This record gives sequence, C-alpha cells and structure tokens, in this order.
Amino acid sequence: MTVHAHIVGWGKYVPERVLTNDDLTHMVDTSDEWIRTRTGIAERHIVAEDETTATMAIEAAHEALEMANLRPTDLNLIIVATATPDHAFPATACLVQDALGATHAACFDLAAGCSGFVYGVGLAADLISSGAYRNALVIGAETLSRITDWEDRATCVLFGDGAGAVILQANGSDGGILSSLLGADGSGGDLLYLPAGGSRHPASHQTVSEGQHYLKMRGREVFRFAVRAMPAATRQVLEEAGLTIDDLSLIIPHQANYRITDASAKALGIPKEKVFSNVDRYGNTSAASIPIALCEALEQDRIHRDDLVVFVGFGAGLTWAAAAVRWSAPLPTMPLTRRRKIWYALSYRYAALRSLVRRFVRWLAARFTKE
Repeated sequence: MTVHAHIVGWGKYVPERVLTNDDLTHMVDTSDEWIRTRTGIAERHIVAEDETTATMAIEAAHEALEMANLRPTDLNLIIVATATPDHAFPATACLVQDALGATHAACFDLAAGCSGFVYGVGLAADLISSGAYRNALVIGAETLSRITDWEDRATCVLFGDGAGAVILQANGSDGGILSSLLGADGSGGDLLYLPAGGSRHPASHQTVSEGQHYLKMRGREVFRFAVRAMPAATRQVLEEAGLTIDDLSLIIPHQANYRITDASAKALGIPKEKVFSNVDRYGNTSAASIPIALCEALEQDRIHRDDLVVFVGFGAGLTWAAAAVRWSAPLPTMPLTRRRKIWYALSYRYAALRSLVRRFVRWLAARFTKE
C-alpha cells in the first residue's frame, strides 16, 4: 500500500506588538505611501523582550497538536525551519521537543531561508512515505526583528516576526502531499545574507560596530530571481503530480512583497483570487510566512476538502521550493472539548516538570561523580 503524508493539524502564533508604517516614519526617512506602493505592507508584528523563535514555535505547535488531536508523544519527527534560531546549537527543534514533551521525536533545524518551511514539508513527506516516520511536526518560525537594522529603510520596512506549524501524518488514502520540489543556486548567496556571527566572521567588537550582524539584501536582484523562480517552481511541482494550472484551487506563496505575488500570478495566467496574500498585515516573516498564511486561508474558508493547493517559496541561498497538496483534512474542524483542553494544559505542565527533574538529576549526578 502506498503511504501518503497528509496535513492533519495546523497552527500559528504572532506577537501582540504591532509596528505600523506610521510608527516607522518616526524611526527612518520613509512614509506609509512609500512602503505600501513598493511592498503592499501596512504593518508587521514584533516580538516582546521575553519572546524568541522557540517560544513562538512552541505556541504554534500547541495549536497544531490540538487541531490534530495528537499527544506530543505521538510525534516521531520535529523540523524547525528558521534563519533566526535561539542558538547556533542546540537546535531550536530540540527546545520545542522539550517544551512539548515529545519524547519520541527526532529533531533538527533546517536553514533554507524563506523556502525553509516548504523544504521541511517536502522532506517530512518523503520520510513519511518511506515508512521511517508516522507523525511529523514541521514549523516555520522567525525572529527577524533581531537581525534587522532599524536604521536601514530599505530593509527595516519589510520584515516581521511569527511562527506557523503543520503536522503531517502517514495515511494510505489518496491526497495529501502529492509532490514536492526543492532547488538551490548557491551563486546567489551574496544577494541575501547575514555577514557575521558564523565561522567566517565570528562575533567581535568590529563586527558589532560595523553592523555586520544585521541582514543584508540586494533587493532588485532578489526581486528578479523571485518573479522567475515562483512561477517555474509552481508549474514544475504540478507537472510532477500529473496536474496543470487549470486544476489549481489556491496558491499560498511566500509573503515577501505584493508585487512579486502579482507578477507570479500574471506569469501563471491565473486570477489574483487564486493567490492568497496577507503580507499587508505581517510583512515578510521568512520561513513562517507560508504556514501563517495557510492558517489564515483556512480560517477564511479559502480552502475546502479535495482542493488542490500549492505552497511555493524562495529565499536566501538562493533557494526555492514548492509542494502540491490535495487537501484531505475534514473541514470545518471540531473544537476541543473542555476536558481535552485541560488534558493538553496538564501535559505541557508535566513536560516542564519532567525537564526540570531531568536537569536536576544530571546536576546531581555530576556533583557526586568522581572523574
């Protein structure tokens, strides 16, 4: 029997703080009209001091687990796609695993820029189809505000923070992830990058004073790449699934710039109504943008059972990725019972207690172990 990976749960989290275009006019030389006409963005969400990529990823994961009605211990795999992990190591995915109590899950982070979430979906789907895993949690989460130069008007108007997650589950029925496409062209690595903080330019007084820990982007070149890569990837992933543009119900693209999505729609010959966009309210949240948009499309009743949906993104690397999905999850979803809500709340508290106890036991063992 052929096993397919189906999306059975989804969730998102965005910080409460909203930074509007008007707010930005007090920070850099810009205007609401200038930002809107060039990007389509009106506002973006920014993390509080005590929020990180991991804390947002955990909140999105909670929603996805509860939507799928799965226990954290049912998860076999956790992938966090991010360009802004909490640490170089351990992986942010391991922090998520610990907070959820997903004790049976393998974990790793995935760095593919704004394409990262779709990369994660493609990899998880293939692993599930191979029989290696049954339940996979794929998260896109970013804290881009902490690597953004808030004095550079060319970039600070673009980015926001947030997280989105899906759970893929093995199932023998038709539908789910029909095909996926992953691509890269490393010759474009210098078009969008973070200069310092790695092994080439370790953090130093000089790198900090020169602003090398802020992202750098050559916008025009990235734009030209995006308007070619997104339509081409969409066509190719549909062809691999034995489908055409005419079969398409909705495209959920990476939310970078409304001019990119409009140009992609024109290149594909599809109406704007078939391209979901929420960039006006979130800005570019990199790997988080597609799962956040997916959650909103479902909330707005833009996706129905048996619809053909394509996720497509592009990002630093340069990378691009697409996935064709035959939507199979029942809609509308059933709300959690009060008893189930209490169960999840208690399970997360138990996970926190378990983590604390294990840390204490390790400390105790180290204290009384002679080398």
